Amino acid sequence: MEKALTQILGELQQINQHISNIEQRLDSVENRLVTLETEQQQIKQAVLETNEKVNRLEAIQESQHRIIELLSARSIQHEAELKRIQ
Repeated sequence: MEKALTQILGELQQINQHISNIEQRLDSVENRLVTLETEQQQIKQAVLETNEKVNRLEAIQESQHRIIELLSARSIQHEAELKRIQ
């Protein structure tokens, strides 16, 4: 009977050790998950900031394009007037 109890206690210790190992691995996974979530949030913020900058650059580029078209039209108009004057 004593031998059976000793064997059961040994098995319980193994089970406890196994559970401790699982808990350590779970803690490790949770820590990695927190790190990944933090990094994901940082990436999301960087993407949003980049998107804002790209939108601003597109607006600036569109404005510059309109100005270039206007200047081009004026240049053509001035050339036509100079030819007419000559």
